[in-house]
Amino acid sequence: MQTLAWQKSTYSGDGSNCVYVAATPAGTIHLHESDAPNVVLSTTQDRLGTLIRHLKGTAEPSSTPDQPDGHQPECRS
Repeated sequence: MQTLAWQKSTYSGDGSNCVYVAATPAGTIHLHESDAPNVVLSTTQDRLGTLIRHLKGTAEPSSTPDQPDGHQPECRS
């Protein structure tokens, strides 16, 4: 199993509720919160970018969903 180099998100500030991010050479992005470090969200750079744009209110509609039901998240714990 690959060891990930976790980095605290710059948006987390100095508080105790932090989001950590790690990337693999293959391009998979992993995220976890400081209060639940064993729960890891895995995604792609494109999907993370879409989420961030959506949260900022600048999301562009997707022309083709990645899955037939339109759901795209992939969570692992």
